[in-house]
Amino acid sequence: MRGSSRGAAATVQEAFDAALSGGVDRSGLAEDLFAITSVVDGNASLRRALADPSGEPAAKRALAERLFGGKVGDGAIGLVALAAEQRWADERDFSDTLESTAVSSLLARAEAEGRIDDVEDQLFRFERIVAGDTALRDTLSSRNTDGEGKAGVVATLLEGKAHPETVRLAQQAVRVPRGRRLDRVLAAYLDLAANRRDELTALVTVASALTEQQAARLRTQLETMYGKSVSLQTVVDPHVLGGIRVQVGDEVMDGTISRRIDQARRHVTGN
Repeated sequence: MRGSSRGAAATVQEAFDAALSGGVDRSGLAEDLFAITSVVDGNASLRRALADPSGEPAAKRALAERLFGGKVGDGAIGLVALAAEQRWADERDFSDTLESTAVSSLLARAEAEGRIDDVEDQLFRFERIVAGDTALRDTLSSRNTDGEGKAGVVATLLEGKAHPETVRLAQQAVRVPRGRRLDRVLAAYLDLAANRRDELTALVTVASALTEQQAARLRTQLETMYGKSVSLQTVVDPHVLGGIRVQVGDEVMDGTISRRIDQARRHVTGN
């Protein structure tokens, strides 16, 4: 997000945190915000009207309250009305913030129940299962497949194996990707989970599983490097041919043999 949108999103985040402290129904708030996001995404004129940086804040707030009043809970109305009052650099940032707040509300419920670590791990494992199964990935990513049908596939896949928040977020990711690839949607959700725990997440790709000692050593090195608690999400991929690839956010540290082979090939061929 650009400057003004970051400030607007921070204002909404503060109000959201206050709502959590006030004991708001976290699941209900999430569902209301997902519904509002869907309406805003589906109506370009409405999105422009609510996110227009030149619009009068009071008029935009009144529009949001008139449209959604009586249809969703007071907590959601208050947040969307506050969001409408803000100055957004891009109208997409407006709906992105509503969606992120909805996801965060479900994660906050998991956090309150002491299972946010499990939810983050389950979402990550779900993403890896989908990535490793071409037929499943095509089914869940296809624009020609009914959203409810895809949500049903997710429910069947995760039934009895994941917490309710995991299932709901995975269903939301496949039902309403909002123009993004499924892996990117899930990555965004995982980032929000890491942020709630005030941790960084390192995606570690190795040819064979790390021992407990190796994982602890790597975690210590990364925490020293970033000055923050780090959790490891490990992917075993024989194609890396030894070594290790670590990604933290947009930063990639690639020490795999396959990477060095590729670099040598490029050096020889000039490509």
